[in-house]
Amino acid sequence: MARSFLNIIWQTALLWLVFRLGGYLVGALHLALPGNVAGMLIMFALLATGAVKPRYIEVASGFLLKHFAFFFIPISVGLMSFGSLMRQSGLALLVILAASAAIGAAVTGMSVQLLQKRREP
Repeated sequence: MARSFLNIIWQTALLWLVFRLGGYLVGALHLALPGNVAGMLIMFALLATGAVKPRYIEVASGFLLKHFAFFFIPISVGLMSFGSLMRQSGLALLVILAASAAIGAAVTGMSVQLLQKRREP
């Protein structure tokens, strides 16, 4: 049990360091990219090159994914402070979100179908 807990701690620290490195690089290089996205790109590069093996982060990432819903609680609570904005523009925001999700799904579906057709003999 203690060994599993220590694995989660050091693997989470590794994930956090990569996240912070992404934020630092974005700030230092003045990139027009969110720091967390840069961190994900760095982690992808580390995993793709083999510098970081998946087993080095799988326990912590599994733990974080298992408790993923808890990360949305602060966002939900923060939205409560925008009640007047939601009353004024809630319907417009809902339409925009639904339309952008539908467009994203349609573009993704068409892209996959196009790539599958190119791949088939």
